[in-house]
Amino acid sequence: MEILFFHYPPCSTCRKAGKWLKEHRIEVIPRHIVEEAPTSEELSEWVARSGLPLQKFFNTSGQRYRELNLKERIPCASADELINLLASDGMLIKRPLLIAGERVLAGFNPQQWEAALNTQSRQ
Repeated sequence: MEILFFHYPPCSTCRKAGKWLKEHRIEVIPRHIVEEAPTSEELSEWVARSGLPLQKFFNTSGQRYRELNLKERIPCASADELINLLASDGMLIKRPLLIAGERVLAGFNPQQWEAALNTQSRQ
C-alpha cells in the first residue's frame, strides 16, 4: 500500500510523526505540504474518504488561519470554497496529513496512527 505523508519540515509535530514512522518501519512517500500542496481534487476525495468534517483539515493554530480570519469565515463558506482555500495554501492544512489506502489522518496522534496502520505486524 502506498502511503503519502504530507509534512512541513520546520514543524515539530511533523518531525515527531516522521520519527514515529521511521521507528515503526513504515515507508512513506513524503510530500512537502507547501511546495507540493494537495490539489482540490485530492482534498475533496480525502475529506470524503476520511469521514471527518471538513473543518478538521484546517490548521487552526496557524498564522495564516488567523490572518484570514477563518474562524469567522468557515461556518458561512461552502465546501467547495473551503476545499479551494485549503488547496491554495498548504499552510492552512492540518499537518501532518497521512493518506494510507482508505485511511486519512489529519494531525499526529500515535494511537490513531498505530491503529490505522496496524503497526504491530511490522515490528
